[in-house]
Amino acid sequence: MARDVQPPALDPQSVTSRQGSSYPEPFKGPVEGRVKRALGEALGLTNYGVNHVRLEPGAWSAQRHWHSHEDEFVYILEGEITLVTEQGDQVLGPGMVAGFPAGVADGHHLVNKSDRPAVYLEVGDRSPNDEVHYPDIDLFLPSRRNGQVFTDKKGTPYR
Repeated sequence: MARDVQPPALDPQSVTSRQGSSYPEPFKGPVEGRVKRALGEALGLTNYGVNHVRLEPGAWSAQRHWHSHEDEFVYILEGEITLVTEQGDQVLGPGMVAGFPAGVADGHHLVNKSDRPAVYLEVGDRSPNDEVHYPDIDLFLPSRRNGQVFTDKKGTPYR
């Protein structure tokens, strides 16, 4: 239920949600159960983004990835999420956090392996030079300066 609050505050439920991802086929399937609300954008923040994310059972946060210039941080609010990195899997619950420094080539993502929804906050800066690397699949996202167009690892854009 949305509460009546005035800026600079807001009720996260009042922010329009986006489901799934902009990944090209065949990479979007595991992320279809992800629902994001761009809280930072709704509040007019420009230096970093804050997303309220809900993962349905079986859903992934993203394909496993790492950023060249963008730090990422997640804070688990509800449920249980499995963090997958090069070091293996670990389960995170409410109140736990994880951070991913820019430029560290340790692909990561979150997977809801439980039987109920999980909710977390994700925070990241908005470096225009950031590139996103996907170690498990033939996918690459070049710098925002070149527009947000996914390519394969040879540089051919997906259509």
